[in-house]
Amino acid sequence: MTLSVGCVTIDCADVGRVAAFWSAALDVPVDEGASPYVASLNRTGAALLRFLFLKVPEAKTAKNRMHLDLLVDARGPREKEVARLVDLGATHVADKDEWGHSWAVLTDPDGNEFCIASQQ
Repeated sequence: MTLSVGCVTIDCADVGRVAAFWSAALDVPVDEGASPYVASLNRTGAALLRFLFLKVPEAKTAKNRMHLDLLVDARGPREKEVARLVDLGATHVADKDEWGHSWAVLTDPDGNEFCIASQQ
């Protein structure tokens, strides 16, 4: 038996807002059939992970135990990408420089953490 990742699922209060943010951030359209309760990105694609956004009744209350680490390609510095994502609705939480690596910590419009680092 072999496992593969079916999708990255993000719980959120406002499915449309969070799906639209990640759609713009990753330059991938929201799949057809989105509703106020569930939406997806790249449901039939192969090059990028599939993303699923699910409406949940409870608010986020603690740090994510699992999060996305996104890499900036050679087209621009990390700071430029952080600014673009903030313009889309992310919040820049902190810049980190530990263990010989540096990255920026952000949250999406629903408060879910993710990181941006430059490719090494």
